[in-house]
Amino acid sequence: QVQLVESGGGLVQPGGSLRLSCAASGNIFLIYDMGWYRQAPGKQRELVASVSRAGDTNYADPVKGRFTISRDNANYAVNLQMNSLKPEDTAIYYCNAQIKRTFIDRSGDYWGQGAQVTVSS
Repeated sequence: QVQLVESGGGLVQPGGSLRLSCAASGNIFLIYDMGWYRQAPGKQRELVASVSRAGDTNYADPVKGRFTISRDNANYAVNLQMNSLKPEDTAIYYCNAQIKRTFIDRSGDYWGQGAQVTVSS
């Protein structure tokens, strides 16, 4: 079994900051890309940011310059530092990881349970 457990999130005023963390546990041989997605009410889930095992990052245009993704390969963890938050950042944020459970297995997509981020005055 593999689990992704998220922490962080909450309510913050516009212009504020929040940090999301996600740690994977269980039968893990290798983790490829890790990332964060978000889903606002009435909208489709969208990629926010991703980071490869080598540390290469990718950001959605709306969050460039405000959000920073980082990962800790030794602890199977990924973080998202969110600064200068805007009301339009309000959404449920999901951690995602492409995980290979054993040497012979193909990698699969795993998701966290979701963390609510609300930006409001």
